[in-house]
Amino acid sequence: MILGDGPYSDDMQPERGGRLDQRRRQPGGAAEPGMTTRLDVEAALVDGKLVRGDVEVAGGLVTAVALAGARTPGRVAVPGFVDLQVNGFAGVDLMETDRAGYARAGAALLETGTTAYQPTFVTGPEDTLVAALRELPPNQDGPRIVGAHLEGPFLSPHRLGVHPPAWRLDPDRALLLRLLEAARVSQMTLAPELPGALDLVDLLIERRVTVSAGHTDATADEAHRAFDRGVRTVTHVFNAMRPIAPRDPGIALAALARSDVTVQLIADGHHVASETMLVACRAARGRFALVTDAAAAAGMGDGEFKLAGRRVVSAGGVVRTPEGRLAGSALTMLDAVRNVHALGIGLEDALTAATAVPAGIVGRADLGRLAPGSRADVVVLDDNLEISRVLIDGRVVVAG
Repeated sequence: MILGDGPYSDDMQPERGGRLDQRRRQPGGAAEPGMTTRLDVEAALVDGKLVRGDVEVAGGLVTAVALAGARTPGRVAVPGFVDLQVNGFAGVDLMETDRAGYARAGAALLETGTTAYQPTFVTGPEDTLVAALRELPPNQDGPRIVGAHLEGPFLSPHRLGVHPPAWRLDPDRALLLRLLEAARVSQMTLAPELPGALDLVDLLIERRVTVSAGHTDATADEAHRAFDRGVRTVTHVFNAMRPIAPRDPGIALAALARSDVTVQLIADGHHVASETMLVACRAARGRFALVTDAAAAAGMGDGEFKLAGRRVVSAGGVVRTPEGRLAGSALTMLDAVRNVHALGIGLEDALTAATAVPAGIVGRADLGRLAPGSRADVVVLDDNLEISRVLIDGRVVVAG
């Protein structure tokens, strides 16, 4: 239990009644009645700190925090989770789905507390990638779609993981421009050591696309050159990248050593060992983001599913190709939070890694935050870290 005896951190702030006057008004200027709602929580994660008191929402915004008064013990309000790497969910392979599939996956993501996400498209033929990008819904009733995450095709041939080698390419400016024209791309993962990759970094930054280093064989020196050029994050740190050696730290340790680089971590207990996760979270406190790398198996249980059209098998919470290679995950963001918290990472840090840090990676200051004036995309948890409610724009979309 996270509440009860010694409920929050020792330095939890007292009630302070922060408020934003954001009442909805009728045409005549009078306040519209009945539009203000309290969440009936004991505390809230406000700008990375757990603060005692209730939360008030109105007009789609958080209007007040740390309010005194009766509330349900053990309930805590946190910003909606932001997942930067979702290949599929609830049986839906996003690489091959349509708008109805997005609706099904979105509804299931909300059930796990994810209120914003990036559909992630792995290496494939150009026509397949363009078709997938064009199916990206501009808007939908469900979690917010931040934009597409292109994970490839400009990846290292030595660190492909399950990406099909037939479609891996060296950096190609013309191809990149065609992909960017197909839909809103918010993040691209590439191997920065490839010839011409840093020129693509310049183009992506100019287009306001977050550039992440991943599936890379970069040395530490090559990594630092990429970070100096504008790469500011690393995709699923430790996975599909150069191994660490005492005199060859590779890109993983280079990223952890820099205060200006965030790292993204798959905290399912299968991609990265517990000790490695703990070291990464402590070394990159405040700049590690939890991601799921979820495949269609997430939220479904054991069985056969698709990842970018390829058959994968989920068994015991692990998703693999028939040959036995890890192929995405069955992880949810809520379980990622629970997993790192169980390792000894403070609840505030674990929740921030699922909210504000990933939102910051893609430059979305309007997401992952709970404070007066922020969007009322909120998850209410109980003292067992189970979901009680999920709100989008202050509307309850999931009732636990």
